[in-house]
Amino acid sequence: MNDVAGRLRTLARARARSARRAWAEAAPLWDEVVTANPVNGEHWDRLAEARFGLGEYRAALPAYERVLALGVSPDRETSRPGAVPYQIARCRARLGDVDGALDAVRAALAAGFRDVQRVRGDEHLAALRGDPRLAELLGGPAAGGDGREEGWRGDLALLAREAKRRRPPARTREAEERFDAQVALLGERIPQLTDAQVFVELWRLLRPLEDGHARVLVPDPDHELNHLLPVQFYLFEEGLFVTAAAPGYEALLGAQVRAFDGTATEEVMTVVEPVITRDNDYGPRHNLPTWLRRTAVLHALGVTGDSAKATLTVTAADGERREVSLPAAAGAVDGFPAPPGWRFLPDTLSEPVPLSLRNAGCCYWFEYLPADRLVYLQLNNIMNDPDEPLADFTDRLFSFIEEYPVDRLVIDLRWNGGGNTFLATGLLRRLLSCAKLGRRGSLFLVVGRRTFSAAQNTATLIERYTDAVVVGEPTGSRPNFTGETAPFLLPHSRLRVNISDLYWQSSFPMDSRTAIAPDLYVPPTFDDFRSNRDPVMEAIRSCTEHLPGW
Repeated sequence: MNDVAGRLRTLARARARSARRAWAEAAPLWDEVVTANPVNGEHWDRLAEARFGLGEYRAALPAYERVLALGVSPDRETSRPGAVPYQIARCRARLGDVDGALDAVRAALAAGFRDVQRVRGDEHLAALRGDPRLAELLGGPAAGGDGREEGWRGDLALLAREAKRRRPPARTREAEERFDAQVALLGERIPQLTDAQVFVELWRLLRPLEDGHARVLVPDPDHELNHLLPVQFYLFEEGLFVTAAAPGYEALLGAQVRAFDGTATEEVMTVVEPVITRDNDYGPRHNLPTWLRRTAVLHALGVTGDSAKATLTVTAADGERREVSLPAAAGAVDGFPAPPGWRFLPDTLSEPVPLSLRNAGCCYWFEYLPADRLVYLQLNNIMNDPDEPLADFTDRLFSFIEEYPVDRLVIDLRWNGGGNTFLATGLLRRLLSCAKLGRRGSLFLVVGRRTFSAAQNTATLIERYTDAVVVGEPTGSRPNFTGETAPFLLPHSRLRVNISDLYWQSSFPMDSRTAIAPDLYVPPTFDDFRSNRDPVMEAIRSCTEHLPGW
């Protein structure tokens, strides 16, 4: 352990040179680092990166092999599935070892390497071009076959292969055989289906993956499949209601939707619901209202007679039952609490808008309620606001809590659809170190159907490590779930498909819950919504008794 300070200085210098991409200076420093500490995978990864950056592939190769053996921390790009074997393939190809490079590509794909298109065009793999073994590994040509039917079948084959490679659709042979049978049947049906119907069936194919991040996206915002009705829906306990409307459709605010083209809303939801991907059965309660605005999808499912419009039967706010024909259009985006320029029902009411909806479009904010000695924190995205990074905001929040008479903190995640889980760790650390919030009954966590992805991880970590009282609805995801954004392109249709390839175990390994269920169940009702009441905060503010354990 001689000259510990010198070793730390060398490590700091090596990191600084790598940060500047000064590979010629960084490489010998990293050589010194791994000589002194050969058991840290991140150090070997930095050495490999520097040698690769210098074009010294023969020296980079053994370093990457050490990374493969030791692993790296999740903040490194090489922590992604299959990334290290892919780097090994690039080194071997540059060294002229075609067989070794192909073996490494095979290993990368088997490990779930995401970007298959990158393999096709990577200049470092030029030595593999034209090798039929590479074409076989990548699933054939870079584009779909000639003609519509063969093109769609090529897209279908690619989607099916990626679904199996990234996330096997089943743990049993029988279920995998069912998946294969669904793929084969869809391939046979393509001549009889419209493009919109194939699009819907691709979604249906992803449904068994139990992956709420899985989706099929149409990149062109003007495409018919992206057109939406000019009203926004929300599914309350009493049914489906219009909560926001584009200019010219304000008369529909507060209306209950009874039917689409004469088909009862409940029946329409029964038809649409099986197409929606999900982590659990609560998430679709958030997603379903947006699907009901997509007229091309409703038409493809046989619910409506026209792909560009729908006739809604509604019970208006004044109690009158009427029919109204609505056109779908591009630009009628989904937004929360309402798209820009639209009228949002709570803003039209005489009662004050509740805290939960006051700044729902902000990344995060808090307010002090001195009469209750309570701080209300609404965290709507796990990401950095350009005006104040989440870490700085968290420091300001807890400085306030320490300075003022605060007995309770409410963390509201009910509108939070995710972001970057790693940004939430600072909040968790401050919660655990705050003496004021150490008693049961001093911390409340609000969750709901929209609490998903990074927000689910945040909720899971708070529930696991604190004594928070959970209020609201079940979350839209599981405490442990598979989820990630890693889309790939279907070459014929140009659709972008996302299938997750990362497993997030934020809870204990034996946690098989499908959601975080609340201690206080407070489902949203339209009766409360149209009165600008937030029953969740009413329930929390009424929790003043010091019960056993509180």
